[in-house]
Formats: sequence, C-alpha cells, structure tokens
Amino acid sequence: MSEEKISMEELYNQSIKIIKEGEVTKGRIISVKPKGVLVDVGFKSEGIIPVAEFSKDDLEVGRELDFFVDSVEDDSGNIILSREKAVRVQGWDKIVKNAQEGDLISGRPMRKIKGGFLVDVTGIEGFLPASLSAFKNMLDKDVIGKTFKFKIVKINHLRHSIILSRREAMQKEKSEAKDKIWNELKAGSICTGTVKAITDFGAFIDLGGVDGLLHITDMSWSKISHPSEAVALGDRIEVVILSLDQAANKVSLGLKQRLPDPWQDMESKYSVGTKLKGKVVNILPYGVFVELEKGIEGLIHVSEISWTKRINNPGEMFAVGDMLETQVLSIDKDSRRISLSLKQLEQNPWLEAESRYQQGLRVAGKVRGFTEYGAFVELDSNLEGMIHVSDMSWTKRVAHPQDLLKKGQKVEVEVLSVDSKNRRIALGLKQLQPNPWPQIAEKYPLETPLEVEVVSITEFGVFVKVEEDLEGLVYASEIDSNMLATIKPADKIKVKVIKVDVEQAKIGLSAKV
Repeated sequence: MSEEKISMEELYNQSIKIIKEGEVTKGRIISVKPKGVLVDVGFKSEGIIPVAEFSKDDLEVGRELDFFVDSVEDDSGNIILSREKAVRVQGWDKIVKNAQEGDLISGRPMRKIKGGFLVDVTGIEGFLPASLSAFKNMLDKDVIGKTFKFKIVKINHLRHSIILSRREAMQKEKSEAKDKIWNELKAGSICTGTVKAITDFGAFIDLGGVDGLLHITDMSWSKISHPSEAVALGDRIEVVILSLDQAANKVSLGLKQRLPDPWQDMESKYSVGTKLKGKVVNILPYGVFVELEKGIEGLIHVSEISWTKRINNPGEMFAVGDMLETQVLSIDKDSRRISLSLKQLEQNPWLEAESRYQQGLRVAGKVRGFTEYGAFVELDSNLEGMIHVSDMSWTKRVAHPQDLLKKGQKVEVEVLSVDSKNRRIALGLKQLQPNPWPQIAEKYPLETPLEVEVVSITEFGVFVKVEEDLEGLVYASEIDSNMLATIKPADKIKVKVIKVDVEQAKIGLSAKV
C-alpha cells in the first residue's frame, strides 16, 4: 500500500512542469470571471490574472497564450503570472531580433503625454516626440489607436525602450515609394497620373511620388496656345513615358502619343491642287492658320490671300472660327507644313494686265493707301498700281504723297508701264499735263539773276521757291557759310541760275552773285 502511494506522488510530481521565475511559459485559460482570469500553466497551482491585462480577442476559455512568471509561489501558495509582461518581453525580443535603428515598424499611439505620445509597438511602449510626430493639425481621434508606420530612431537595450519618428518614417516611405516607382517606370509605357501644376510651357504630372513634365508640344497634335486648353488641375490622365533620367530626376511625358499621328498618311490624303474646307484657328501678321482636320493645320500666307490686294493685316479680313475653302499649294511631311491658297481659286487678273493696261492709257482709280515713296491706286479690275512721288508733279518737290492726295480720292492717271511677272503697274499723275521743262529752260537761261524765297535747308543745299510750284536748289558749295548759318525759311535771298536739267527736271542755283 505504501509503495503504491509513493508511486502516485512520483507520478504527480513528474506531471508538474518545471517553471522558473522571470521566464515566459505557455498557459491555458480555464475560466474568465469579472475579477480575474484563471490560467493553468501546468504547475501545481493555477494563476489568477486581472482581466485588464487581456485583449478582447484573447479572453476565451481554452485559448493558449504566453505568460510571464513573476513568482512561483506567493504567501498564499499561488503562482503569480502576468500577461502584459509576457507580451512586452516577447515584443522586445522581436524588436531586438528583427529590427534595428533606421527600420520602419508599425505601431499605435495609445495616449498623449507631455512632450509626445506613447506608442504600442508589438506589445512594448515606444516614445514618439511631438517634434517627430507629424501629427500637427490632426485631431486626437484621428491619431490615438490608429496604426501608423514609424522609424526607429534609437533603441535603448538597458532600459528596454525605443524612440520613434513618424516624420522620418513618412520621408523614408516616400523615398522608398519613389524608388519603387522609378523601378517600375519604363520608356514607352503608359501610366496614369494627376495634373498637379500648369505653367506656360506645360504641365507637371504626379505619377504617384515622381513628377513628370508634359510639355505643351506633346499635349496635342493640334497647335494649342496654352496647356490649360488640354488639361486642368486635378485631372487624372493617361500619359506615355517618352524618356527617363533618374539621375537628373526628370521624366518626359506625352499625351498626344496616345493617339495615331495624323501626319503619317498625309500624302495619301491630300495632294497639291486639292480643294479643302477648313476653320480659321489662328491669325498672325504673316498669314492665317486653317485647321483641315484634328491635328492638321495649313497656312495661307498673306501673299496667297488675294491677287490684287495688299494684305497688311489679315485680322481685318478674317476671324477665328471662319470657314474657308482653300487650295493645297504644297505639303512638307517632314516639317509638318501645308501651304494653302485662297487666290488660286480665282482667275489671275495679272494674266490680262499687259493687254488691258497698255502704256499711255489714261484710266480712273481710287487712292487706297500710301508709302513714303508713293501712293497706291486701285483700278477698276481690282488691280493696284502705284504713283511714285517723282511722277506726281513736274515742278513741285513732293516730300509726302499725302500733301497732294487723300485716301479714297478718285483720280485720273496715265499707265507708264506694266510688269505682270512682278505684279507691278506704274502710274503717273504729272503725265496728264504737258512737260513744262523745255519752257522753263528757255525762261531761265544760265546766269539769270533771281530773288527767291527759302523753303528748306538741308545738308546738301537750300531749296528755294523760284515761282509758284517751281523749286530750285542752291548747292551747298554755292552759298557762303556765314549766310548758310543765318538764313531761315521764308527769307529772301539773291541767286543766279547755273544749271537747268530738263531730263532730271531740276534747276541748280548759286548764291555767289
């Protein structure tokens, strides 16, 4: 009987787990009561642990968990266990084993304290200084209990404590995300991005941490004057990666490359001489741009607008949005240029100009405009001729054509010459009257003394009025320097005739009498 009793005690003792203080051991929840949780760790007595040390998910009868042995036996003979300390010990071991300073780790801010936050990191408390929290302007409800990534700034092995940084974690996450994106980006691939900024030369697209430039020339096959015509802030767009330079942190993007190039089959669609309708999309001093189809524009140069009219300002004739019928003059696929014409749709009036306007013919016209050297006159065929200042008067020196003629004035002129090739008609006003210079030569023979009125003073001499509408020139070499320095317009001076040039229609005078 005694031998049997000893045998039972030995069996019981052998069934008891060897447990040491300060270690973590496995245990099983055998009951959950309001005041505490009863745990069996395989020892001769069970441990009672406060409910507060358990998470809601762990409070389940039969669940096996790790517990820290505080004491094998207290004054009442019970084993003292702690769930919280087991979690902290295991959490610290996990950090020491798997992490080091500079690593990113997940954690939850549990409460705000002076100078920062206490953060639960795998069961241990880490300290997050307010200066490194990056929680500025965030409400506590959006921070406490929420999971974030933190960077381990410092690990103190003696105190079993860690210092964390949310700000540096965000920077590292951003840097890692950027590196990941750079590894994923490939020239020629299509990606989606958000328009984050628009400038005069293009738009910056956020590709998820890396910005790319979408230049204005790569936005549309059609000409656009500003990037805002193609994209808007906040737009989500698909773009093609044209080129990459990670060292320079540059990504070039294209939007128009998503669509076929309309110039590819240009030569098969249009040919020289084809008549086309298009819309005026831009007007410049040198011509009018016409959109023939999306992405295809041609230029009507000012010289191709009219056979007969001088076009100084196309904006006076056309407006953006006008529909025009044009004719193709030339196509340069490599330079992406199409030259168009309006006047080629009409008959060229210059072909008949020489036969219609023969030399010596007197015709009527209307003054359309002026230059420094003459006046333009519109003839009844819509052709224009020009009266040079030298052909306006036989005797009067014409400094400004407007002194004799007015815009819109009807005049009769004589055709002096026609050059159809260069599209020029020379007209004369003075030729309507007989040439008075032979008579002038007879009236004013050499050495004839005259008293004349000063009209103007120039570097090469003094112009004087000999009689009404007749001027002569006192050569600079034929007037005393003292006189030249003192005379002024309207003064009377004495001169003599030293030259009469009938061909050049000039009288030369001398003040050395």
